[in-house]
Amino acid sequence: MSQFNFGSESVGACRSAAHLSRRSLLQKTAAGVGLAWLSPLAQQLARAEESAPSGKPPKSVIVLWMEGGPSQLETFDPHPGTTIGGKDPLASVKAIDTAAKGIQIADLYPRIAEQMEHISLIRSVVSKEGDHERGSYTMKSGWVPDPTLVHPSLGAILCHETSDKIEIPRHVSIYPNQWSPRGGYLGDQYDAFRVHDPTRPIPDVIATVKQDRFDQRMEDLLKVVEPQFSRRRLKDLDTKRTLHQPSLVAASKMMTSDQLKAFDVTHVPEALREEFGDSNFGRGCLAALQLIEVGVRCVEVNLGTWDSHLNNYETCKARAAALDPAYAALLRNLRERNLLEHTLVVWMGEFGRTPRINGLGGRDHWPHGFTVALSGCGIQGGRVIGATSPEPKLDDKNRLQDVEDPQDVANVHATLYEALGVNYTREHLTPIGRPMQFSKGTPIKRLLG
Repeated sequence: MSQFNFGSESVGACRSAAHLSRRSLLQKTAAGVGLAWLSPLAQQLARAEESAPSGKPPKSVIVLWMEGGPSQLETFDPHPGTTIGGKDPLASVKAIDTAAKGIQIADLYPRIAEQMEHISLIRSVVSKEGDHERGSYTMKSGWVPDPTLVHPSLGAILCHETSDKIEIPRHVSIYPNQWSPRGGYLGDQYDAFRVHDPTRPIPDVIATVKQDRFDQRMEDLLKVVEPQFSRRRLKDLDTKRTLHQPSLVAASKMMTSDQLKAFDVTHVPEALREEFGDSNFGRGCLAALQLIEVGVRCVEVNLGTWDSHLNNYETCKARAAALDPAYAALLRNLRERNLLEHTLVVWMGEFGRTPRINGLGGRDHWPHGFTVALSGCGIQGGRVIGATSPEPKLDDKNRLQDVEDPQDVANVHATLYEALGVNYTREHLTPIGRPMQFSKGTPIKRLLG
């Protein structure tokens, strides 16, 4: 990986961390080492004690991450019958009407079309990054990569700015890739908790012995670990800042928490599972619904891969088979459970796809006018911001001339923070004392209620 990678550890190390034994999990937690999700739990438990209730419903976010860069022309910005839209009737999409008057999307998405009155589209997103890793960083954080620091992702910032009393991780990534959402300069404790399959139990959290025996083991463990930690600790170190004891409590609570059931979709009625579709992505979206319902603050669900350098239409059609039922079912169920009004749903990838179809029937990377879809949390549905030209000039010296009302990634993120009630202009000090804002963009007011 390059210097801009999302993780301070390798993918292999992350996989290893996911399979720690119960004993090693508690040992590392008690010793102040901890896993990425333990510290935010402990910190939020502590902060929640000091937070006065606002009386307003807590706001959450679900990111539907389209790994590889989805083609805007085969999803939410079709131009059928044009050179860029594809003229081959067997290898191109048609445009269909939707529940939102005047908005058409690709015919691969009939179920989503029924939900368009709850979805708004930014069809004119522009970015400087056309590389997968750098594009992922930019879209997830709202900033271009910087070798001097790592910016936090949207979910990490939301967790940092809020407090909760839940017993499971507050920031979750389902089917993550190597560029999972990071805490950046806010701290690795805000990294997303990685879940690879919501049909299987979370590794190493189910007790293999009865509760009384487990409690005794914990007591014996602390007798060994605590004195060692005390001897290693610096004389002037504030023990409250290590949070190792609250982290241990949080880990223990998670292991016995009924909220763990929210990760599991196997107990869900068959009719509801069928509504989301028989796919990993569908099951991930169903798990996201359950996690948000029990109080998780941010869930990312990954659908890959959209990297359609060849056979673009076939690639998009295959991805649509999973995306269409799952996305539509997620919005419908959030609304029916009265969760959509305070849950922001964001559909995006690292960039779009070229207007030109290459010699292999594919589309290449294109950050110069692509689509992000937004729903819920005060976003006004059934609206479209910007447009891309059906007959672009494709002038390399002036990419923006083919984009109406271009919106850079910073503006998109400022809009998300505005919807979530996050003060994105307030400065925060990085660990080396550098003042940073969460975003320097301008919210798109036309999308906000």
